[in-house]
Amino acid sequence: MTDSSSSVSHSNPLVRWLMAGTSKKAGAHDTEHAHPAHSWWQVMCLTGVDYFSTLGYQPGIAFIAAGVLSPIATIVLVLLTLFGAYPIYSRVAAESPHGEGSISMLENLLPRWKGKFFVLVLLGFVATDFIITITLSAADATEHIVHNPFVPHWLDHPVLVTLVLIALLGAVFLKGFKEAIGLAIFLVAAYLLLNVITIAVGAYHVLQHPEALPNWKTAMLNHPQVNGNSVWILLVALTLFPKLALGLSGFETGVAVMPLVAGDANDTERQPVGRIRNTRKLLLSAALIMSVLLISSSFVTTLLIPAREFEHNGKAFGRALSYLAHTYLGDVFGTAYDLSTIAILWFAGASAMAGLLNIVPRYLPRYGMAPNWARASRPLVLVYTAIAFIVTIVFKANVEAQGGAYATGVLVLMSSAALAVTLSVTRKPWLKAAFALITLVFVYTTVLNVYERPDGVKIASCFILGIVAASLISRAQRATEVRVDQVVLDELAQRFISEAIQAKQEIRIVANRREIGDAAEYRYKEKEKRADNHIPKEDSIIFLEIRISDASEFTGVMRVRGVEIGGYHILRTKNPAVPNAIAALLLHIRDNYDTLPHAYFGWTEGSPLSYAFKFIAFGEGDTAPVTREILRKAESDPDKRPAIHVGG
Repeated sequence: MTDSSSSVSHSNPLVRWLMAGTSKKAGAHDTEHAHPAHSWWQVMCLTGVDYFSTLGYQPGIAFIAAGVLSPIATIVLVLLTLFGAYPIYSRVAAESPHGEGSISMLENLLPRWKGKFFVLVLLGFVATDFIITITLSAADATEHIVHNPFVPHWLDHPVLVTLVLIALLGAVFLKGFKEAIGLAIFLVAAYLLLNVITIAVGAYHVLQHPEALPNWKTAMLNHPQVNGNSVWILLVALTLFPKLALGLSGFETGVAVMPLVAGDANDTERQPVGRIRNTRKLLLSAALIMSVLLISSSFVTTLLIPAREFEHNGKAFGRALSYLAHTYLGDVFGTAYDLSTIAILWFAGASAMAGLLNIVPRYLPRYGMAPNWARASRPLVLVYTAIAFIVTIVFKANVEAQGGAYATGVLVLMSSAALAVTLSVTRKPWLKAAFALITLVFVYTTVLNVYERPDGVKIASCFILGIVAASLISRAQRATEVRVDQVVLDELAQRFISEAIQAKQEIRIVANRREIGDAAEYRYKEKEKRADNHIPKEDSIIFLEIRISDASEFTGVMRVRGVEIGGYHILRTKNPAVPNAIAALLLHIRDNYDTLPHAYFGWTEGSPLSYAFKFIAFGEGDTAPVTREILRKAESDPDKRPAIHVGG
């Protein structure tokens, strides 16, 4: 993230610094051309700092979860990656080529408030995924720091070191962070090379000890759930592989960075065929690389490292491959491996922080569910850093303890993506059935993971409650903004206003809830409004009729068309909120026709509290006072404010 040149005016220097670079309201595609495009393999390295970095802790977590069966469970995980996750996200890439991801697909499939609340829930799991990525990666980087033989013992304070790493990450974003694909390429290339060397040396030592494989087979048969039956090895592995779900991370990120992927010269915004094809190459290549490394690393670590070393305070805890690097290649090479791992894990936290900072402008401002200060990166960085501090302290910087929460976030997002893809397929029943089966597998994996490790869903629930509560409060606070980006009048609507001005009359707008819509209705209501509000007979009136569109939407372009019925002039439009639409039209007339319009309403019977809720949720209520409040907030000078009249 880089700071914009824009700033927010404020007398307090600290607040002015925090709010510097406040962005405008952002939609789903606003970042489309914010960054130059790169080759797919280069962007793969950017996503790889998150995806590939899991090798730093995945083998150790896999052994703790599945013991000697972890290589078999890892193979099951790889099969799900290649034949489940990849097909799903290949389809997501085609359906959301501008980086919206599976959340946007579900938002479009579910109407109105249902879609909005579902997105808020998914954002809670996204926050869980990214926050735990930061804390877990920093905790594992700490493991590589404190267990390195060259590091002094006084640094052996995992929580404190992890907090320092997170604080440094936050400081970088407070200063201003730019996505550095060049740095990502270097980190990924160095990290993968060192991992390949370590795994290859480990495989060589396995081959040098012919008894290793028979001993491993015997250990599997002696597993308490296998009971000597080799058939049960695979069946037990099927029940254990959900605990290894950390190895599935990276697909949602791969789709989110699609705008950075270069396509073909003839790509269009609606049909970026080249970008979709290259993104699929990115996803498949990353999956294949990770699949090979996951299986091979699980084999060598399981066969070569004593089980006790995987436990907490063991030398391989959170750093199984690093243990092999130090053991078989010496401390110098092991230290180089540690430095590479620390760097890529820290950069994975940076990738997650960047993802978090993109969530708010991508979704919440469009819903009116983010306060104005949330458009600035620095306050959000402070909030996210504080949350990461709390999570680190609660989990005591324990890598394995945070695995459940991380896996929960990843699996819920994958399950939602599988569901979105299944619902989007309409023409091919066999394909829909295949995606439905994959969805069931992901749902099963998610449910089992939640059952085995409920910490993840507890943390996600906290994020969900926090996001929903903050969003609803923000929506209520921002309800009296104008909420219209632009007012567009058609030719007849412009003529109605121009004729009144040319006749040197006041512009008198009468809000009307249409019933039949014939001349008799307008004749009766004209008589009623003139009597109630003492409107001179010689002054013409213009009726304004607003049809509620999707009340869950917050803002947009308002198009107004003119209609003439029995000599009466009517303006008709649709908008998520009636008072805001009226206020926007009045301000548009004032600014474009150099006159202060008048608006006329009738009194509304009923409870003010119920009308306030109705306005926030459904866009209508006690229209007159709300319209006046919107105008008061939009124009501080009463002499420049359109007039509101209430009669009856």
